[in-house]
Amino acid sequence: MRLRGGARGGAAAAAAVLLAAAGCGEKLPRADFTFENGSDVQTLDPALMTGQPEHRIANAIFEGLTARSPDGATIVPGVAESWEISPDGLRYTFRLRDCVWSDGTPLTADDFIYSWRRVLDPSMGAAYYAYQLFYIRGAEEFNAGVLNDFSRVGVRAPDPRTLVVELKSPTPFFLYLTSFYTLFPVNRACVERHGDLWTRPGKIVSNGPFVLAEWITSRRIRLVRNPRYWDRDRVRLSTIDALPTENESTAFNLYLTGGADWVDGAGIPLHLVDLLRTRPDFHKTTILVTYFYRFNVTRPPIDDPRVRKALALAADKKRITEKILRAGQLPATTLVSPSMPRYRPPEGLGYDPAEARRLLAEAGYPGGERFPETRILFNTSEAHKQIAVEMQAIWKENLGIQVELENQEWGTYLNSESALDYWISRAGWVADYPDPNTFLDMFVTGGGNNRTGWGNARYDELIAAAGGERDEKRRMDLLREAERILVVDEVPILPIYYYVSLSLYDADRIGGILPNPLDEHPLKHVFIR
Repeated sequence: MRLRGGARGGAAAAAAVLLAAAGCGEKLPRADFTFENGSDVQTLDPALMTGQPEHRIANAIFEGLTARSPDGATIVPGVAESWEISPDGLRYTFRLRDCVWSDGTPLTADDFIYSWRRVLDPSMGAAYYAYQLFYIRGAEEFNAGVLNDFSRVGVRAPDPRTLVVELKSPTPFFLYLTSFYTLFPVNRACVERHGDLWTRPGKIVSNGPFVLAEWITSRRIRLVRNPRYWDRDRVRLSTIDALPTENESTAFNLYLTGGADWVDGAGIPLHLVDLLRTRPDFHKTTILVTYFYRFNVTRPPIDDPRVRKALALAADKKRITEKILRAGQLPATTLVSPSMPRYRPPEGLGYDPAEARRLLAEAGYPGGERFPETRILFNTSEAHKQIAVEMQAIWKENLGIQVELENQEWGTYLNSESALDYWISRAGWVADYPDPNTFLDMFVTGGGNNRTGWGNARYDELIAAAGGERDEKRRMDLLREAERILVVDEVPILPIYYYVSLSLYDADRIGGILPNPLDEHPLKHVFIR
């Protein structure tokens, strides 16, 4: 899942002012629980979303066949009250509970078939996560337009409360996928009645623990408890406000002055971490998230793998984690975090400025001479800017090249990445499920979240082979070999650091927010003590 925020920073001189709770802006009407949600939500259509701000809201207003426990450790029933898996791991039979949409109409197995077909429809060009359904027999062929008859795709509904899914190969993380927003059901009548406006307040029909009451761009999203949700008796919050705040000082001030009950790392100035870490409301945990740069391999000089490898070898990541981040983040040499269960990443590229200079000279730019225009694109964030400025200085010192900086707001930045209108672009990725595949399968040739222009036939073969491999050790070996191509041989990306999750909230007053390796905190489970 695309991470919009990151570790933040700022001027140290502001510390005393911020810690003294300097004033904040306009007070919003208070909900039971208010949290900082980073950038403005771009869409509430599960088929189209890719970012963390959208994910948090989607998890509150929709629910899939399965759900995830508050600590992310287990899969629990969602719309499906139970399921059976065939001995060969290829057939999943889900038994749906007797539940309804927020408008009172029955939710049936056909709703999932409609929703998944909608994601896979080739005309849904912006459904970047369609590949999350490719584990289903015939789904990839239907999405590619090779198969036109959806009845041949491996999903069927023998009756309104039974959904049978046939996979093309055993997929050990499939129950995690059925809890992910791309596979959420959407209400067909609502979508067809309102078209592109179906997700607006007053129109949207959903099935989660909350419903959308208000969506004011750049101000807030208000959620209200859904009285028709099947598990409504366990939902303890009546109202929730999600505030879009790209500015770290604004988010931090909101928390200090009581305008927000919870802020994550995007609202915590990292130059204050040493002061904040002793507070009882400061929380830190290890998560499966990696910060990296994408390289647009279609644009000179980044199209030369020697240049990409030179940039990677010259990147002093320890300088970034210790000088800017300062919260225990670790320099990254691979895309998949070494904290990933059951997986041992390959040995990635280390820090070797001399070899970097040799490669750059071999590519035709000795000492950085005649190095053409190159820019680092980043979305609005003080931390992204500070990291880019530091990387700019590192590359100037180690390679003699001048790389410029380009800042865009979240939506424009996403569009630029999709259109390959960049040279180098910052990125962050949160594991969608606890398996290395969640990081690696997005870089297959033409993948919806690839956004580098890169493709490699051997890499594609390895990812596909891993998807069909039942032996766990062999599967991990295949993924490791693929990652080596990604981060050592071809280098369409530059891993920079592994995240830690930082947040501020009063655990004596607020419950249900638990350490979670996927950095997810389902709002259904949050409560005020």
